[in-house]
Amino acid sequence: MDILIYGIINSFSLALMAIGFTLVYGISRLPNFAHGALYVVTGFVVWSFLNLLKIHYALSILIALVIMGLVGAFIYRFILIRVRGMATSEIIASYAMGLAILEALRWGGFKGMTYTLPVFIEGSIEIGGIPVDLQRVIVIGVGIVVVTFLWLFTHYNRIGLALRGMAQDEHAAMMLGIDSDWMAIIAMSLGSILAGLSAMVLLPLGNIVVEAGYNVLILSIAVCIVGGLGSWVGAVLAAFMIGFIQIITVAYIQSHFHMVVALLAIIITLILRPSGLFGRQKELEERV
Repeated sequence: MDILIYGIINSFSLALMAIGFTLVYGISRLPNFAHGALYVVTGFVVWSFLNLLKIHYALSILIALVIMGLVGAFIYRFILIRVRGMATSEIIASYAMGLAILEALRWGGFKGMTYTLPVFIEGSIEIGGIPVDLQRVIVIGVGIVVVTFLWLFTHYNRIGLALRGMAQDEHAAMMLGIDSDWMAIIAMSLGSILAGLSAMVLLPLGNIVVEAGYNVLILSIAVCIVGGLGSWVGAVLAAFMIGFIQIITVAYIQSHFHMVVALLAIIITLILRPSGLFGRQKELEERV
């Protein structure tokens, strides 16, 4: 029962981490390797508002998410737009941005275990005889809300439909008058906000450390590759696959193999099925 419960919690955590990365790539085909840095920056921004400026916790989170949306738009408008279409340059540019942000935080003194965020609700409940923190229950609730919102947004909202059209066929969408760069800016903003939202839900469960940015990026890449780059459904299913395997590994082997599972998932997927579970990229035999 504990593997089932904590497997579900870990799976929703991975889905929250990766959904923003998947959203950006699915719409604009841009690999946002600054995703993990935005995750960590959100935590430090909220911590600073809360402890240095004494702003209310909820208001601090709201302001931080708005800032992350603007940062995402800035990254695309002034950096990624200049290398869009050049796959290697896109990866280098976005990763360089993320690396610069994380190392700037480290250089600025944001390191160690002194930075924490309060949980939303104190206490715990028992599910099937297993005690579960209420913050972890909130992780599941937020995960369900985010996935549901994205589905409704991309099916019933005009901007969401435009984003969905870009994801399905960029050239056809542009022929219908949809601005590719404008959609990419919106996608980067939403992806950055989702990265920040996942940070707000998950960081209260531990400390805010610079290394979390690298871990989140690796986990997001693993989920997206296994699920299929650009597939939101695949990302959610991959999050559950990797999430449960990680919990089983921690329970029956050792906890420090937690990240090894994600790396092995990337390697095995690239060997056996390069396009992932629901990816639309051509297989090797189709390209040769």
